[in-house]
Amino acid sequence: MAKKLGIDEDKIVKISKQKSEPEWMKNFRLESYYTFKQKPEPNFGPELKIDFDLINYYKKVQDKTESNWNNISCPIRETFEEVGLIDAEKKYLDGIGAQFESEVVYHSMIKELEFKGVIFCSTDDALKNYPEIFKMYFNKLVKYDENKYTALNGAVWSGGTFIYVPPHTKVDRPLQSYFRINSRNMGQFERTLIIVDDYSSVHYMEGCTAVYHSEDSLHAAVVEIFVGKNSKCRYTTIQNWADNIYNLVTKRAIVDEGGKMEWIDGNIGSKTNMKYPSCILKGENAVGNCISIAVAGEGQIQDAGAKMIHLAKNTTSKIISKSIAANGGISNYRGTVKIGRDAENSKSIVKCDTIILDDKSKSDTIPKNIVENKSSYLEHEATVSKLDEEKLFYLMSRGLDEEKAKELLIIGFIDEFRENLPMEYAVELNSLLKNYF
Repeated sequence: MAKKLGIDEDKIVKISKQKSEPEWMKNFRLESYYTFKQKPEPNFGPELKIDFDLINYYKKVQDKTESNWNNISCPIRETFEEVGLIDAEKKYLDGIGAQFESEVVYHSMIKELEFKGVIFCSTDDALKNYPEIFKMYFNKLVKYDENKYTALNGAVWSGGTFIYVPPHTKVDRPLQSYFRINSRNMGQFERTLIIVDDYSSVHYMEGCTAVYHSEDSLHAAVVEIFVGKNSKCRYTTIQNWADNIYNLVTKRAIVDEGGKMEWIDGNIGSKTNMKYPSCILKGENAVGNCISIAVAGEGQIQDAGAKMIHLAKNTTSKIISKSIAANGGISNYRGTVKIGRDAENSKSIVKCDTIILDDKSKSDTIPKNIVENKSSYLEHEATVSKLDEEKLFYLMSRGLDEEKAKELLIIGFIDEFRENLPMEYAVELNSLLKNYF
């Protein structure tokens, strides 16, 4: 008999029991499930047509997380080898995690970080091994009842990354996780929790891919980041989901006095993408930046942007959004900047640029900008254009064919984004973008 898909109370209890979770987490899952059932779909953005009864909410592919690639089954290991993850670990990473379907299958970190007191593990392992710090931060920044998909994540979350960087600690090289959806009708609901304590720093990178199936799959993650006093966190994402994936993610950081949060967010692929990385600037002189690209091809909708909430004096934020729409795709910017009454002498700059590559594609800029005091400054600039025909003609006159000339112009258009990527990610991005020319 085929496995019945969909979700109900019994399945949630079974997931929690299979993971050997404490009673409070099982109850949290059930409360989230009841909220999910009651919540309507979001009242903004693209229309979502998800049949929740056709989703597989939990799939475990091996018994435990391994720290040696040789102990992972050959097909799974080869999948991560093909995307360059195993090679990258040796060259330029201090630690790595790999999630396949619902669970983290591989995880490692250099010994030097362990000696410094850095914790880098799956979120499931953090719940088991570091319950006090886990409970202190879990569900504090992104509440399960915010919307239908935060509630769904709360009910069925599995896998994801947990990072704790102790005070006065610098992680010299990036930590990375890679998320893979391989099965048809699969749902992936990782939960990521990052705490960068005072006077510390970390760079976390995330990659995402999926195998294309004719049936739709769902990725609904939640990310909570806490940036301490005079600390820094950079979160780099390149998502390359197949175009049967609904990607509905809530990402939020809260930044203390003198802290800095940077989102480097690449949105390529997926059927429908709704993602708006956010910063709450709660301490004086806190900084929040988001540099993003969103690329939409045939049958794809990118509804992406950022949110910056200024709560304290002398806070600054910058949003740079680059959108590309081709072959009938839709690529929208949707963002919010709010400078509160108490956030005196604060400043925010928003810059949205879009290139539309044909007459079938579309793009809209949908900003919400609010300034509640007279000493602060907010600047918003938006442009929509086609490829510069004169520049295209010039490059072709120098001997380049049209495809190569378009490629160079697009690469130049997203240069601000690319220069913030590690070299390996920049090369991968160039390769992915060629599919849209």
